[in-house]
Amino acid sequence: MTENTIVQMTQDEFKEMLEGVVEETVERKLLEILGDPDEGLEIRSEVRERLLRQSQEVVGGERGRPLEDVVRELGLE
Repeated sequence: MTENTIVQMTQDEFKEMLEGVVEETVERKLLEILGDPDEGLEIRSEVRERLLRQSQEVVGGERGRPLEDVVRELGLE
């Protein structure tokens, strides 16, 4: 598309330009809102160890509850 002023644009050209601006703006805002605020930060060693231990406990069945039990308890069957 050539560089037109808004007055020179057809309705389709204006609509296409506007959709692009809105799409970019919405995407940028969603990334701001939903992005990871801790991205790039280091996890302290004690936190990392605790997360790994909890993960192993879940895998070993020592932690957590089976999904089927929760579904049944909440009456979601």
